[in-house]
Amino acid sequence: MIELESYAHGTWVKGVGDGKTLHNAITGEAVATIGRPSLNYSDMLEYGRTVGNPAMRRLTFHERGRRLKALAQFLMARKDELYALSALTGATKADSWIDIEGGIGTLFVYASKGRRDFPDEPFYLEGPVEALSRGGSFVGRHMCVPLEGVAIHINAFNFPCWGMLEKLAPTFLAGMPAIVKPASISCFLAEKLVRLIVESGILPEGALQLISGSVGDLLDHVNCQDVVTFTGSASTGHMLRTHPRIQQESVRFNMEADSLNCCILGPDCSPDSAEFSLFVKEVVREMTVKAGQKCTAIRRILVPAALHDAAAEALQERLSSVIVGDPA
Repeated sequence: MIELESYAHGTWVKGVGDGKTLHNAITGEAVATIGRPSLNYSDMLEYGRTVGNPAMRRLTFHERGRRLKALAQFLMARKDELYALSALTGATKADSWIDIEGGIGTLFVYASKGRRDFPDEPFYLEGPVEALSRGGSFVGRHMCVPLEGVAIHINAFNFPCWGMLEKLAPTFLAGMPAIVKPASISCFLAEKLVRLIVESGILPEGALQLISGSVGDLLDHVNCQDVVTFTGSASTGHMLRTHPRIQQESVRFNMEADSLNCCILGPDCSPDSAEFSLFVKEVVREMTVKAGQKCTAIRRILVPAALHDAAAEALQERLSSVIVGDPA
């Protein structure tokens, strides 16, 4: 059984206490234990600000992009190790493909954007020079540089890999270090991904830290140069966003929470049309990929009354072929 650890100050740190047992979602067999993190959260932030941040800021956009590409190639070559653990979360092969290779693909995309859309400099000039006085003696121009803090990523349970990498890619490209806090229930997969990233040696020291378990008093120590991103329920996100320290320091807070999505069948779609077939296919996909547990999943199916019976029958027929149970 895996004993999960956190990664702080460039060192793997064991949890304390009896720990929580994480189970195989299919068999119920114990997979890993996750103890209470024995971490000094204030020190983690300071380490990121004083060690990771300067190292990231020194790199140009092109250098960061090349490192993202190298990291993506490194992870892609070791994806089978991630697939093996992903299966224990109850994910199908398609679910795992979206999470693992989809996440690695995000690294490739941002690697390309860094080299294509940005200069080979550690800063970015935004827009032209603006005249601020009539005679042109006073001008201004926006120069974008990295914040001097740490990006804190609090992630959801359903995409342990993609959810982490989709945030790390733009964070690293922007020249900031990160502290990642994955959801505990699927943390064994997220921890493995971080172990591979650390093993690669591609990122500068201090660029990435991991909290396996509770976030503790981490948010009590953020400042105006830090960033917090959260993916999860709206209620938890609201609680975090209204944290006194985040309010006092005007910390940038980005929340991805409960979304309202639907799939609508137009009244001009007959049961024998290509659009009708696409509608049925996409509805079933939305219901079955990640068991419908993803931020883009639909909550409603809207169908014209005249097409109700035809749509219901088509959906029933397609859903009847879906095998429920062990993805293996």
